[in-house]
Amino acid sequence: QSGKLLLLPGRFYSLTPSLLAVAFLSSFGSSMLYGYNLAVVNSPAQYIKQFYNQTIVARNGTSQNDEALTLFYSVTVSVFAIGGMIGSLMVGMLVTRFGRKGTLVRITYLVFIAGALMGFSRMFASPEMIITGRFITGLHSGISLSVVPMYLGEIAPKNLRGFLGLVPSIFICLGVFVAQILGLHELLGKEEHWPLFLSLVVIPTTIQLMLLPWFPESPRYLLIEKKNVHATITALKWYRSKVNIQAEIEEMQEEQRSMSSVETVSVIGLLRDRSVRWQVITVVVVNIGMQLSGIDAIWFYTNAIFENAGIPLPEIQYTTVGTGAIEVIAGCIGCFTIERLGRKPLMIGGFTFMGICCAGITLSLLFQVHYISVACVVGIIAGFCIGPAGVPFLMTAELFKQSHRPAAYIVAGCLNWMSNFTVGFVFPFLQMSAGAYCYLVFFGVCMAVAVYVFFIIPETKNKTFVEISQMFAAMNGTLEEESTELGHNLKLTKMNGYGSERVSFVIHSENTE
Repeated sequence: QSGKLLLLPGRFYSLTPSLLAVAFLSSFGSSMLYGYNLAVVNSPAQYIKQFYNQTIVARNGTSQNDEALTLFYSVTVSVFAIGGMIGSLMVGMLVTRFGRKGTLVRITYLVFIAGALMGFSRMFASPEMIITGRFITGLHSGISLSVVPMYLGEIAPKNLRGFLGLVPSIFICLGVFVAQILGLHELLGKEEHWPLFLSLVVIPTTIQLMLLPWFPESPRYLLIEKKNVHATITALKWYRSKVNIQAEIEEMQEEQRSMSSVETVSVIGLLRDRSVRWQVITVVVVNIGMQLSGIDAIWFYTNAIFENAGIPLPEIQYTTVGTGAIEVIAGCIGCFTIERLGRKPLMIGGFTFMGICCAGITLSLLFQVHYISVACVVGIIAGFCIGPAGVPFLMTAELFKQSHRPAAYIVAGCLNWMSNFTVGFVFPFLQMSAGAYCYLVFFGVCMAVAVYVFFIIPETKNKTFVEISQMFAAMNGTLEEESTELGHNLKLTKMNGYGSERVSFVIHSENTE
């Protein structure tokens, strides 16, 4: 054993060091930055506002009132989501042209640009550099949040796809936790350190840029889209070690045959394709539900809830760090149990528990039992990180075949970021108008998504992409059509337990004369 891959009955594969390394490396330099950038602006908020005011006074000779500074700071925070939404729209074009790993490597330069802008903003007395840097980090996160789970979903064997697919969600939680720790007053939570605090994003990106190019591209991308059989075999040998890889190439061939075309489908084509109707609806429901579950509102108002609960102000920052630790623990629980429990239980359990806790916050606010509200905040965060934080990204990879997957990630990413921005913009007004009852809106969303997952979504654990597609084909009423489609026929001979590189393609097409 000792790090080598074993072929188990039913083609179950064990975790190789190379698979684990690429999962950690791609998540460390991409997903973790998303979590870090979510939380990094909270601690130095007052110092950034002071910097804005001092700069405006130096330029115009007049200071800004609190409302104007708050608006300026809100733009600094929200421009991250705008960049993320734009980045998500670029995913299909980038992964088709550069591949999954190739895209991750190329977008690292965005982080270096953003880090330099934010790090030197005080030196050049330029608030615009901070805002531009935040926008560029959002652009990077919008791309990487879709590309990382797509990459890991394609390189993982079916029995490890859930585990590897939730690794990015652990690193998102870890990024939030790291930002909370570094934001403590004893570390970088001081006025003189905030430019350094914002620019530290370049460190994990540098490590990723140094190591990730040495790992192979997605074998599915290489075979199905690039038709590079030699590179496909090399990549599979890297990730599967000394296992007969012919079976996996035949599985990719089966997926290729089931596709009417290997050309990447556009977003419009995806929305018009009735053969993936329920998959698209599922992606819409789970991605909107993930953001409208109230998790962003909870993260934003955690300090206020703790303050209302009577926690002394100097201790709130340490309590917030405690919630970050709970996020990481909950994410690990989800990651290590998904292959045993499946996708549906984690989604149903996570959303249901979040809904109950949202209702609990409403009751605690109505009856002024503040310690219950603290427990409910922790419960919402834990419930979210166990399942809803990562499974929707994994499901987007699993529910679609190669030709539809990039467009599906564009739809999922765009809805995710739009919902994120909507919650941040609408929640303060909702809280003012509905008071404690505003959390019942999140309760309704959580329970509705849990019911949808229970009745509509089939369990995808240990299923190949073709098997998952066939399950949904029955729901979409296209099973018979799929079974009669003509595709590509790949003939592969065996040599010493591996697929030989002597491969011939016979392409059948009704449109070929």
